[in-house]
Amino acid sequence: MLPWNPHHVRRSVAAALLAVAVALVPATTARADDAPSRGWNDYSCKPSTAHPRPVVLVHGTFGNAVDNWLGLAPYLVARGYCVYSLDYGRLPGVPFFHGLGPIEKSAGELDAFVDKVLAATGAAEADLVGHSQGGMMPRHYLKFLGGAAEVNALVGIAPDNHGTTLGGLTALLPYFPGAEDLLTTATPALADQIAGSAFLNRLNAGGDTVPGVRYTVLATRYDQVVTPYRSGFLEGPNVRNVLLQDLCPVDLSEHLAIGLFDRIAFHEVANALDPANARPTTCAAAFS
Repeated sequence: MLPWNPHHVRRSVAAALLAVAVALVPATTARADDAPSRGWNDYSCKPSTAHPRPVVLVHGTFGNAVDNWLGLAPYLVARGYCVYSLDYGRLPGVPFFHGLGPIEKSAGELDAFVDKVLAATGAAEADLVGHSQGGMMPRHYLKFLGGAAEVNALVGIAPDNHGTTLGGLTALLPYFPGAEDLLTTATPALADQIAGSAFLNRLNAGGDTVPGVRYTVLATRYDQVVTPYRSGFLEGPNVRNVLLQDLCPVDLSEHLAIGLFDRIAFHEVANALDPANARPTTCAAAFS
C-alpha cells in the first residue's frame, strides 16, 4: 500500500479538475488581433438603423477572443451587426487560454471594453452575448459596475449563472484538505464558478437580474460542464429561458457545440438580439 501524501493528493485533484476543463475546450491557435481579418473587431464599423447596437462577444473559461467565436461572429457580421470580442481573465505566463483570473476583475475588463466599443461606434448601448462563464460574468458588470446603463440585452449560451457541480465532482473537494485553496490560488475563476462559491452567492443575492436589461438564456440538456443544466436559467422580469431541445428535439449539442458551431443556437441568439424581427427557431435553422 502506497503512503498517503495529502500534498500529492491536493495537487492531483486540482490537476484532474484542470484536465477535465482543458479536455472540454478546443485547441487554441489564433490570437485576438487576428479577428479583424475575419470580419469582426472592426472599429470603423458603424451600427445600422436595423441593428443600432454593437454586439460584444464574451468567451468562456479557457477560451479567447477568436477561437470561441469562429462560428457565431461571422454569422452575426453577415447579418449586418458590428461585432467585437475581447480577451479577459488572463493569468501571467498563460498564453491563449483565458478566463482564468478572478471573475470580479474580469468584469472590470469587460466594463472597460464596452466603453471602448461604445466610444468607437457612437452607440449609447451594447448587446452582450457570452458563452459559459462569458454568459454569467457580465452579470457582475451589470449589477455592480454600472453596466445596466450601457447594456440593452445579455444573451447567455450555456451560462453557469448559479454555478456548476461538474456532475458531482466538486462535491469531492472537501474530502481533500487544501484542494479548494489550491484551486482558488492557481485558477481563481474555476473556484468562483463552483456552485455555492462566495462570488456566486454575492452575485445572486437579492435577485438574478437588474432593471433595464433583457436577459436570454440558451441551455442544452446535454451540458456536461454546467450541471445541472437548469442551473443556468435565471429568474426575474425580462427573462427568457430557452432549452435548445425544445426548439429542435434532435439537437444533441453539449456545452461546447452549442456555443461554437450550433446554428440552431445561433438563430436563437439572433432572435434575442432583434426580437421585433424574430423568426421561429426550428431544426431547419441549422441550414439557414
